[in-house]
Amino acid sequence: MDVGLRPSESQAEGEEGGMKEARSDSGTQTSSCGVPSFPPNIAARVVGGENAVAHSWPWQISLQYFANGTWWHTCGGTLIANNFVLTAAHCISDSLIYRVGLGKNNLSVKDEEGSLFVGVDTIFVHERWNSFLIRNDIALIKLAKSVELSDTIQVACLPEKDSVLPQDFPCYVTGWGRLWTDGPIAEELQQGLLLVVKHATCRRLDWWGLLVTNKMVCAGGDGVVSACNGDSGGPLNCQAENGSWEVHGIVSFGSGRGCNIPKKPTVFTRVSAYIDWIKKKLQL
Repeated sequence: MDVGLRPSESQAEGEEGGMKEARSDSGTQTSSCGVPSFPPNIAARVVGGENAVAHSWPWQISLQYFANGTWWHTCGGTLIANNFVLTAAHCISDSLIYRVGLGKNNLSVKDEEGSLFVGVDTIFVHERWNSFLIRNDIALIKLAKSVELSDTIQVACLPEKDSVLPQDFPCYVTGWGRLWTDGPIAEELQQGLLLVVKHATCRRLDWWGLLVTNKMVCAGGDGVVSACNGDSGGPLNCQAENGSWEVHGIVSFGSGRGCNIPKKPTVFTRVSAYIDWIKKKLQL
C-alpha cells in the first residue's frame, strides 16, 4: 500500500519537573477558541512550507514518548479543551509512556518561555480504528491535569458537525515534521498552505482511489507542499468566516514515495465526521 506518513522521532528537550501549575477546570471547549494572541502569517503563502510565527498556532502540541532516558517527539496534536488533545490513532502505542508539550515553538529549546509539559491520564483510541485500512484514525488524550490557557496555550475550535470544505479552500497544516522527503526533523514549528481537494477528485483511481472514504479530507497534491513524516496527528487548520481557526483534519497518511507527490495529497481524518464521538469522550 502506498502510504508512508509515519510518526517521526526527534529528541525533545525539557524536564518533567518544573511544570507550571494548571487549573482543574472541566474538560469542555471554551467559548473563546481558535483566536491566537500572535496571528499567523497567512499573507506570504510560501510554497513548500515555512517557519511559523512563534505561538501563532497555540493549540499545536508535541506528543512525546520516553525511551533511553530521554523524551522524543513522535506526533503532533491539537488542544481542543483545557484537558483534551486530539491526535491520530496511529500515533498511539500501548507500550509507550507519553507526555504532551504545550506552548512549544522550538523543540530544541529546553525551558521555552510559555511552554509546559503535562503527563497523560487516559488515551481514547477510536473503537473502530483499523490500522490496515487506515479507518477511523482518531484518538483523544486526556491530560493528567487541566492547563491554564495563555497567550501561548489556547484551544482550537471544532468544526460544525458534518461540515465539508469546498474544493480549493485554503488551510494550513502545522507540525515539526520533515520538511522534505528524508530531510531532518524541524526544530521550529512549520506551517504549509494546502488547498482542499474535493472528495470526488481524491477518490479517483489515479489519486487515492478506494483508500479514501467520506470520513477523510484530502488537501494538497500539487507536488510542492505536503505534510511529511512527523506531522502525523497534527491539525489541518482552516479559518471560519468569523476569523477563528477550526481543526478540520488530523494528519493521517500520505504517499510512501515521498512528501510532495502529484495527485497524492495528504489525507486527514475529517474531524467534522467525529463530533459526536469527540463530545462523548470529553464528558469522561
